[in-house]
Amino acid sequence: MLNFLRLTESRFFTAPLFIASLVMMLAPLESFAEEENSSGTLELLKIFRSEFIEITPGEGKFPKTVSIGSNSGPESERPVHEVTFTKKFSVSKYEVYQNLYEAVMGSNPSRWKGPRNSAERMTIAEAEQFCRKVTNLLVQHKLIEPKQVVRLPTEQEWEYFTRAGSTTAYSFGEKAQLPGDAGNKASLLDPYAWHTGNAAGNDPEVGVLKPNPWGLYDVHGYLWEYCSDDWKPNYSENTKVNENLATIRGGSWKDPFSRLTSSARLPFPKSGRDDAVGFRCVLSQE
Repeated sequence: MLNFLRLTESRFFTAPLFIASLVMMLAPLESFAEEENSSGTLELLKIFRSEFIEITPGEGKFPKTVSIGSNSGPESERPVHEVTFTKKFSVSKYEVYQNLYEAVMGSNPSRWKGPRNSAERMTIAEAEQFCRKVTNLLVQHKLIEPKQVVRLPTEQEWEYFTRAGSTTAYSFGEKAQLPGDAGNKASLLDPYAWHTGNAAGNDPEVGVLKPNPWGLYDVHGYLWEYCSDDWKPNYSENTKVNENLATIRGGSWKDPFSRLTSSARLPFPKSGRDDAVGFRCVLSQE
């Protein structure tokens, strides 16, 4: 540094020489920062890939056919109908978390900041863009096959993996409350889900609570999750789809326990952003 200062004081010093010297000094630092950032992103991608659970319908604990909807819920959850799955797919244990979202997208729209907190406040178009970008990165680093794709789950897939073989209101049972629970208190639900009864002032990381029987965390509560389907007001065959609305599932920390069931569903504006809405990814063949 002393020699550099002496050079700047020399009568031979010129502005172009100073700029050239400065560029040469900073270039290695910039290169190092880029390599460090790239290395960090790769590690996040490796972790993300390792967190997928493969589901093979018709084998082991994974049923081939599931009943979708609820006759005891609102009109939007009716009628109950059976869906048969024939192709295997994988689903992430967690909702997409913020450090991964930012590494892939270059920004973090979330209100409640935390590297392993679920990412929120993105539009469905941005969630879909994340899926496309992370697919390209995973293929580039040979973490998935070229014909595999990361995407949003369909509504049918979402309810299938959330129910995890159950036929009850929640993946863990029929009721959320114990005798004596009042208001939004839901002692049976609390170990599995963040909701209005237990989430006040809480900015949790993903996976803090218990998973459903297939090892998936926060399918009940924490954030509503985008599905790939446009909104359909109910499951009747003749009901028209509203292409201006997205479909969100699962309830959130802003909702009472009654909205956190496996069949719970709501419409959401495609241009909308909310700190109670995020998404979870599925990995499948194209």
